[in-house]
Amino acid sequence: MNLWYNSIIGCENMENNKFIKYFDNLYNESTPLVFADGTAIYDDLKKEYITHKNGYFIYGPSGVGKTYFINNQKEKHWIDGDILWSATKAFPNGDWWNLSGDEIDVIERRADVITEQAKKLGFWIIGASSVNMIPDAIVIPDFETHLKYIQHRENNNYDGGIKSDDLEKIKRNREYYSRFQKNGVPIFKSVDEAVYYIENQMDK
Repeated sequence: MNLWYNSIIGCENMENNKFIKYFDNLYNESTPLVFADGTAIYDDLKKEYITHKNGYFIYGPSGVGKTYFINNQKEKHWIDGDILWSATKAFPNGDWWNLSGDEIDVIERRADVITEQAKKLGFWIIGASSVNMIPDAIVIPDFETHLKYIQHRENNNYDGGIKSDDLEKIKRNREYYSRFQKNGVPIFKSVDEAVYYIENQMDK
């Protein structure tokens, strides 16, 4: 099992171990896929996560505090996109994020389809995968804070994400994740601020 897998459902996060079945049965990246009835999977997720009249999607790069927020929420209103996209087989097995850019886009376009469907079912999602799915909010801390978060994760619960010594990649990621601002999507400095905006301004 890879580090990313362990960060989502590993021993340090035992409450999510009920989702092991989803991560254990991921397809290989080269497996040809078809659409299928996902009712049972979404119903299973609904037993764990509160759904709402309107679904929302918060988008942010590696190391902005997404997983920390989700694991520490008092009530399970927000689902980790990695769990959603793995449960629905949008994500393949293995370290797919190390594939070529074109191959990653194919995988993340599958995630877009799932995000759209989950929003229609009232899920609130926080995650890092989107090609064309316009989010409802974006999280990008100031650079120094972002770097501090990445360093903390490296030293405490490294999950295979971007490392603090790759400053140019961090800068490119921040620019890439900001691209939806041109569509009018607001950018927030923290997950807490984005969640507050969704829950208190949009979800009315």
